Amino acid sequence: MARAYSEDLRERVVGAVVAGKSCVEAAEQFAVSHSSAIKWSRRKRETGTVAASPMGGRRPRLLLDYRDWLLSRMAAKPDLTIQALLDELRQHHGVYVCLDTLWRFLKAEGLSFKKNRSRIRTG
Repeated sequence: MARAYSEDLRERVVGAVVAGKSCVEAAEQFAVSHSSAIKWSRRKRETGTVAASPMGGRRPRLLLDYRDWLLSRMAAKPDLTIQALLDELRQHHGVYVCLDTLWRFLKAEGLSFKKNRSRIRTG
């Protein structure tokens, strides 16, 4: 992911705009995009700062409301596949998420779908 421009550069660009240059002229002077100069100037007017907004962070887990149902379903039928569990979630609750979302949720809950050692064929 790209990094945010430094606050010093942002201040200089906005300072040039406040001093009378257009956003396009200030952007060309400091070798940044026109849209960046416009956004930074707008942010300075609206919030009083040109600091970058936070980047990244954690996304909320979409399946937290269904945690109890999912865990009880896995406890009742531990050999259930992720795809089958996903289908049941769609049928019973009308929740449409991708398979990876369900997999990450189950992984965070400490559940895995590894094969049982006793089922592996002998060499």
